[in-house]
Amino acid sequence: MKEQKSYFILVLILGALSTISPFSVDMYLPAFPAIADSLSTSISNVQLSLTSYLIGIAIGQLFYGPLLDKFGRKKPLYIGLWIYVVTSVGCSFTSSVESLILMRFMQAVGGCVGMVAAQALVRDIFPVNKIAQAFALLTLVIAVSPMIAPTLGGYITAHFHWHWLFIILSIICTLIIFACKWQLPDGADPDPSVSLRPKAVTKKYLEVLHNKQYLTFILVGGIAGAAPFAYIAGSSDVFINIYGLTVTEYGWLFAFLSIAMIGATQLNHVLLNHFSNRTIVITALCYQLVIGFIMILGVWTNSFNVYFLIGMMFIFLTGHGLSVPNSTAISLAPFSKDAGSAAAMMGFMRMAIGGIVSALVSVFHNGTAIPMVFLMASCILIAGLVLLYYYYSTGELKRFRNIKQD
Repeated sequence: MKEQKSYFILVLILGALSTISPFSVDMYLPAFPAIADSLSTSISNVQLSLTSYLIGIAIGQLFYGPLLDKFGRKKPLYIGLWIYVVTSVGCSFTSSVESLILMRFMQAVGGCVGMVAAQALVRDIFPVNKIAQAFALLTLVIAVSPMIAPTLGGYITAHFHWHWLFIILSIICTLIIFACKWQLPDGADPDPSVSLRPKAVTKKYLEVLHNKQYLTFILVGGIAGAAPFAYIAGSSDVFINIYGLTVTEYGWLFAFLSIAMIGATQLNHVLLNHFSNRTIVITALCYQLVIGFIMILGVWTNSFNVYFLIGMMFIFLTGHGLSVPNSTAISLAPFSKDAGSAAAMMGFMRMAIGGIVSALVSVFHNGTAIPMVFLMASCILIAGLVLLYYYYSTGELKRFRNIKQD
């Protein structure tokens, strides 16, 4: 019983670390119109603060990978989290969209350490054959964030002021820091042989990327995982300004759609007892692609009402809860020594792609839902083509159903 309680606490803390950045994104989405009005700017400019945050996550993770390998997991973790706390307070005092974009970038650079450290610690603590289950549990914890964050953000924005969103984020992160100090294991020992010189760091990342399985599945997971970023970047404008939902209604809608990912992660536990990681990833991509094209057709022909669009998006987003934990497990399976660098590069790729996709939503903004749903479907299509090429080039195209779990 005590062991089960310790396991629960460990997963909860690792999930909280992984949730810092998603929570920081989801919580302020309902406030986009209010921020735009307050800072006398447009919705598309406010969307760029999301893009800058995703870019900050991508770049920051590249630095934390070698630091986590050289100094161990805890020291870089604490430094990054305290940077997040300070810059969150800074975000609350911004008076222009330009300063908000900059502060969000710095906030992301600090907070992204939680994502890298959590993934590396999973690889440190759990055996290889349990990694997928561990990531599925983390994904479950992370999936709770969209249920809480936008709803809370909607009420704060409606009854107080959007500046309070960032004050609350700083308080939450401070609590996570103390939880890590008291309950989180140290993980892998520091490796003094790891060099922090740019040439050596670059060489290490290139060595990690040389693994074909790793490279393929971080691309598949990154590109497919960017589809929700298109949804995140465009949904507040689509559902509030186009379909006429209130800020609080949008928060509840976001929470409802997050149930799709939560249910999928629970289903993933069952599916892993019968199917390989790779089979689940392929199946998820196939049905997401079909739903994606249905959404494009429905929005293009104006044949969807808001409820039908919500239903299609719910089905679409279940694929995220299936493809992400399994592609992550397959990616990290070959690594034991360089898990920190491997996790950092994977995080960089995912956030960089997500940042590009969210920026494209802003670039192609035309007052309709077309940019959002088109980019969502396009991400799945490209991810599927990458995976198809991998199986074709390795001669496994006809044998993937028989591949056992990594």
